[in-house]
Amino acid sequence: MKKIKNIKSKQKDNSENQETTPRLELCNITKIYPSVIANDSINLKVAPGEIHAVLGENGAGKSTLMKIIYGVVKPDKGQVLWHGKSRNIINPAYARKLGIGMVFQHFSLFETLTVAENIALAMENQNKTEKLSKKIIEVSEKYGLAVEPERLVHSLPVGLRQRVEIVRCLIQNPKLLIMDEPTSVLTPQAIEKMFVTLRKLSKEGCSILYISHKLNEILELCDKATIIRNGKVIGYATPADETPSSLAKMMIGKELPVCSENRKKIQPKKLLEISNLSKSKDNQFGTSLNNISFNVHSREILGIAGISGNGQHELINSIVGESLSEKPEDIIICEKPAGNFAPDQRRNIGLGFVPEDRLGTGAVPGMNLMYNYFLTGHRQNLVKLGMICFKKTFELAQKCISSFDVKCGSYNDQITSLSGGNVQKFITGREILQNPKLFIVVQPTWGVDIGAANVIRQSIIDLRNQGTGVLLVSEELDELFEVCDRLIVIAKGHISPSLNVKETTKNEIGEWMSGMFPGGPAELMKENLAK
Repeated sequence: MKKIKNIKSKQKDNSENQETTPRLELCNITKIYPSVIANDSINLKVAPGEIHAVLGENGAGKSTLMKIIYGVVKPDKGQVLWHGKSRNIINPAYARKLGIGMVFQHFSLFETLTVAENIALAMENQNKTEKLSKKIIEVSEKYGLAVEPERLVHSLPVGLRQRVEIVRCLIQNPKLLIMDEPTSVLTPQAIEKMFVTLRKLSKEGCSILYISHKLNEILELCDKATIIRNGKVIGYATPADETPSSLAKMMIGKELPVCSENRKKIQPKKLLEISNLSKSKDNQFGTSLNNISFNVHSREILGIAGISGNGQHELINSIVGESLSEKPEDIIICEKPAGNFAPDQRRNIGLGFVPEDRLGTGAVPGMNLMYNYFLTGHRQNLVKLGMICFKKTFELAQKCISSFDVKCGSYNDQITSLSGGNVQKFITGREILQNPKLFIVVQPTWGVDIGAANVIRQSIIDLRNQGTGVLLVSEELDELFEVCDRLIVIAKGHISPSLNVKETTKNEIGEWMSGMFPGGPAELMKENLAK
């Protein structure tokens, strides 16, 4: 692997070879919080039309830096130059006026408003919503990110909410587009289509700051990369000259860990049985479930693949108890009919759950890490005579922090002070440390850096090896093929037959995701047309 180029000499080369004034230049940007230095004298230049990657582990300071550029966070020291002129970007409205747009990793959407109303809030002419709806449809179709302007945001799955964030940005024709983990919940086909759009924007002169933990994306898309570690720029790279391994080593400072198996062969038992589960959609934008049947056994990881919005949300809600069944025997958990059990009752018989919405469902934003551990971890003898055992609670919270390498000051930190990846590590660790018999995990490594992603995946594998049955929902085929034993596909509320991972391919699963599997919606449509 090539050594990281010296920062000072690289900065000198850049200044000597710069033919035009940088669109954006950051000079000694510093941001200090009570428990951490998020950004430490950061220097960065982005030229017109350049796609520039910012790489680093979770908690390295990338998102804080992007929020400074967009006016969400005020730096303690340093200067932001826009087209060579110093600017005090006091808020996002001023950033948008300059021509800066940002797609956030954590969605900044109002759930009780429609897609069009959310986008209107970021526009100067907020009253022209009828014209805006037409514009939304035009832009979303042009970029292959279809959304429905009149749909309420609370009814959207995570993948479609991500589309709204991207469309809201693109509709304003930005000169600089900041993208913080924009492809976390997009399908491979949607990602490729978005890359075509980003390359077109780049050729038209739009600069792009791109944050992603998917290193293959960086290699394919980006012209330059700045690597940040512990709040400091530690080097630069030209992605075309690197490999995923070399970029990963720059980011984390060591070789990338590799997931291992080490599984004992023991007769499995059924820990989850779904039998002919059917449910009508609860709103006009939802997805009905159609005669779904499958099992999850002990010591196995069953993966569910599918394009966002095809019934994953409704299915998981049914399994974890957010949506109850009329028949208890529709869902059997740990050999107990649980279709009409409340979420707490299902946890009491051995269910663990990591939802896709970290801060909306997986944690309470207004609480610190200790209390967020207590939310589901109280079953670990953390309550005595109706009182919280604080000493044991913070000991377990601290164990979760250290075991899963959660970067924070202490268990007393607000969970919202953590980066998205560290929130994910904490929530996943909290559930795993409770040793569930049945573990449901949705998008386990969404927005998580490559080193932490491997830690989480290895933890899930280890949990399986201890006897737990795991149901893993993910839109990343690489992840599903890396950790799962069997795969099923969900399409328009229909479930495919299961396939052993070693006996299928990504191409086959990709075709099935369009509904082209035995008994799938596309196959049923063909049969009906033939009749």
